[in-house]
Amino acid sequence: MDVRKIVVVVEDVDAARTALKWALHNLLRFGDFITLLHVFSPAMNSSRSKNKIRLLRLKGYQLALSFKDICNNFFNTNVEIIVTEGDQEGGKIAAMVREIGASVLVVGLHDRSFLYKLAMAHNSIANSFSCRVLAIKPPPLPLWRSTCARASAARAPDISISSMDFSQIEIGRPLEVPDIAPPKVPYKICPDPSAIIWRSRKSRRKGSSCIST
Repeated sequence: MDVRKIVVVVEDVDAARTALKWALHNLLRFGDFITLLHVFSPAMNSSRSKNKIRLLRLKGYQLALSFKDICNNFFNTNVEIIVTEGDQEGGKIAAMVREIGASVLVVGLHDRSFLYKLAMAHNSIANSFSCRVLAIKPPPLPLWRSTCARASAARAPDISISSMDFSQIEIGRPLEVPDIAPPKVPYKICPDPSAIIWRSRKSRRKGSSCIST
């Protein structure tokens, strides 16, 4: 069985965490290699000082470590972390995926996802990554958060998801990493025979009584 390289895009959104959990439950096979890829980009009008870039890199690495903690709940998971600077349109992510030689790219689909921008800039997303792309859509938001979601959707690019050439997988309910039971320790019935104390007790016959004088 060939070892696959699975790249998961690390973003500070619930959709990205849901995508990672989905991949661990439904995509990962024994021996596969997971790359947690985070691409940071300074704001357009912000200074590009070394301290600013160093801080963004540190925050990105800390975020990737929190994603790695999710992977640690699965046995025999080979994980590496890549944190690099790039654009917000997905060009750097596409270049890194091709350089890694990934078999699958897993992305959490949300309103500000770079996939929308990449789809508008290129005719074929699949050709940009040279691998299969799985966009994981998280469960619908609760009713009390629907107002914020509609406001974010109003700012999202006006493009139809059905026109994109990647696999969109909708998840109907939140995913939870199952609790792993601790290994059972064999119980010894008689670890030390000399530690057993025998007590003998005289049995009483039925109807007998004890008279004290």
